[in-house]
Amino acid sequence: MNIQIGDIGHIIQLAIAPVFLLTGVCTNLMVLTNRLARIIDRSRVLEERLDVGYSDIYLNELDTLYRRSHLINFSITLSTACGLLICLLISMLFLGDITNIALDKYIAGMFVAALVCLIGSFVYLLREIFIASSAMRSHRHVRQPVK
Repeated sequence: MNIQIGDIGHIIQLAIAPVFLLTGVCTNLMVLTNRLARIIDRSRVLEERLDVGYSDIYLNELDTLYRRSHLINFSITLSTACGLLICLLISMLFLGDITNIALDKYIAGMFVAALVCLIGSFVYLLREIFIASSAMRSHRHVRQPVK
């Protein structure tokens, strides 16, 4: 098997689009892990406050934070699965071209699966954002002084 430099260039051209998608997925993972870190930080503060004194407000906020962290964890899992599928897709592009094995159906299926994971990740992120926004609005109403 003799691989020409032009063949390698063609393979790299095919792999460029999934690589850009992988870059976006990695950026999404950074956003998700930062959101999870903020949730964890806030829940630690509330748990320390609960150790000092009991408050229903802290418990309600902790419940909201636990729901949010659960959704972010699902989103992280789906984004990671998407990244893994994209890496496998790129590997299959190279493998299929080098070995002349017909992997086009598997590559297409893997691409669709990666996009489904990415869509799911965004859906869970959006649900988490809605919960965070709703909790923020409800806490604002609780903390406002009554006239």
